[in-house]
Amino acid sequence: MRAQLGDQLIVESPSTGVTKRDGEIVGIHHSDGTPPYDVRWSDTDEVTLVYPGPDAHVRHIEHRPAGQEEQVGDSPGRPRLVGAPDSGGIGRRIAAERRQQGLSRAETARRARMAPDYLAYLEERPVAPSLASLIRLASALGTSVEGLRGGGADLPPGQGQALLHPQLRDLDPDECRARLSTHGVGRVAVSTPDGPAVLPVNYEVIDDAIAFRTAPDSAPAAAVGTEVAFEVDHVDETMSQGWSVLAVGPAQVVTEPDTVRRLAELAHSEPWAGGEREMWVSIQPVRLTGRRISPADQE
Repeated sequence: MRAQLGDQLIVESPSTGVTKRDGEIVGIHHSDGTPPYDVRWSDTDEVTLVYPGPDAHVRHIEHRPAGQEEQVGDSPGRPRLVGAPDSGGIGRRIAAERRQQGLSRAETARRARMAPDYLAYLEERPVAPSLASLIRLASALGTSVEGLRGGGADLPPGQGQALLHPQLRDLDPDECRARLSTHGVGRVAVSTPDGPAVLPVNYEVIDDAIAFRTAPDSAPAAAVGTEVAFEVDHVDETMSQGWSVLAVGPAQVVTEPDTVRRLAELAHSEPWAGGEREMWVSIQPVRLTGRRISPADQE
């Protein structure tokens, strides 16, 4: 028995010869396509490890052309997946989009009509989900299948066509805070000796304050002691929609040792720019505004 990702595993009833159970093969543990398989059962949406018996057979959904197969995962006990280019990236993008929307796994799974355990499986394992699963997830997250697959990730935003009937709506403060989320990459606008500058920084949101790490002699450090603007946004190039949030407020260097220690402990990532960046700058928003562009018939 040999299978590829996306094939169906059919288990027949030995007494009647009819289908007893079926599911999608979402994980393959051997590069030659032999069992065991990770199967997502159609009746429960659960994923289990299956060693097919004599009452089971594989229904091949499609035959991939030679040269399009790729093996992912080399550690012992981890599935070696065939024909799943960038499948791990799909899981990371699903998780990132879910967190960006402030959604729990349980709520996302409910919206996508799938089991929470299966969503966790997709996010944490290098698995290629079916097109049907991707369509449901894209709808639940308000994005596109192409976006979850990473299509156009390296292109500058804003090249897509405008919506036929766009709706530009102001976001209230609670919606702004939800989209600002807890961390990510944003842009801080500062005045420097060379003129105005808009600089990307890794940020955290703790106790409603925006905080980022930098070096004392860096351009973002020019924010200290001034009123600055801080902006985050999200653009769905495929759907020609998105949102932006702007926070304005005074920026101060964080000097209290306990606060510095807490910021360091709660930080989700190191600054992408690298190097010694141990100076924390805090922005306390006094004005928080945002806008969202979406189809006119979408709430």
